[in-house]
Amino acid sequence: MIQVGDVVARLSHQQDVYFHVYKIQGNNFKGKGSNSVILKGLNLRLLADAPISDLVLKSPVEVANYEREDHKMIYQKLHKLTSQRKVELDDQKEFFEIPGRVLQLDGDQEYLQQCIKTYRQMRIEAKGICKSEIEQPRVIRKILQENPTDILVLTGHDGLISGKKDFHNMDSYRSSRYFVESVLEARRFQHNRDALVIFAGACQSNYEAILSAGANFASSPKRMLIHAFDPVFIVERIAFTPTDQIVSVKDILTHTITGTDGVGGVETRGQMRRGYPRSPY
Repeated sequence: MIQVGDVVARLSHQQDVYFHVYKIQGNNFKGKGSNSVILKGLNLRLLADAPISDLVLKSPVEVANYEREDHKMIYQKLHKLTSQRKVELDDQKEFFEIPGRVLQLDGDQEYLQQCIKTYRQMRIEAKGICKSEIEQPRVIRKILQENPTDILVLTGHDGLISGKKDFHNMDSYRSSRYFVESVLEARRFQHNRDALVIFAGACQSNYEAILSAGANFASSPKRMLIHAFDPVFIVERIAFTPTDQIVSVKDILTHTITGTDGVGGVETRGQMRRGYPRSPY
C-alpha cells in the first residue's frame, strides 16, 4: 500500500524522477479506475498527479543512492562558486563586502529550510517565509513592507497539467499564474528591476509570462524541470556581484544545475557593496 510520505517513481516516465506522495485522492483518475495521487518532487520543484497504479515504491537504498547523486551535483556547483569567490576576495583584500540581502517565499517548507541554510553558509543574509503558491500574491506586498530586501525569490512547485498543450495559456499550469501575480504585486511595490531583483518560478513554469510581469530571472524557458537549488545558485552570483557591474546572464546560468533549458533571465545589476578600508577588528 502506498501512503502519504512514501517515496515513489512513475512507471510511465521510466522512474526518472523520485517523488514524495503528497496527497491521495479518492476520485477515479481520468476514468482509469485508479485513485489519483498528488506528487511533489524529491529534489525538483515539480507538482504532478498520477494514478496510483502507475507508481512504484522506492526502497530506502534506492532513495539513498538517488539522494547521493543529487548531493554530488550540488557539492560540485557549490565548490565552483566558493572557488570563484576565493579568487574574487584575493583580488580585493583591502575592501570589505556587504552582499545583497535575500527574502525567499517558498511553497515548500523543506526546500525553504535547505535554501536558507545554504545562503547562510555562503555568508548571505537571508530570510525565508513559507507561503503556498496561491497565498503569495495576497501577502507579498505586506511582507516586502515588513522585510526590506535586495533580492526576492518566489518559488515552490509548478508543472504543466497533463493533457494541456497550449504553453501560453495560464490554465495549462498548476502555479504559474500565482508567480505572475506575485511578481506584478512586487513590482507595484518596487518597479526598478535593479533596486529589487526578482527570481520567480518552479518546474515547467511559464517563463515568458513571469519575465513580462517584471521578474529578472525565471523558469522555465523549455518547460523543463528545475532543481530546488537553482534559485540559490543564481542568487549567490547576484548577491556577490558589485552594484557597479552587470551580471553576465550567460555566466550566471552556468552555475545552475538545470542550465538554460530550465532557467533564464535579463541583464541585471549586482547587489554587493564594497567598503573601504577594512577594519582590523
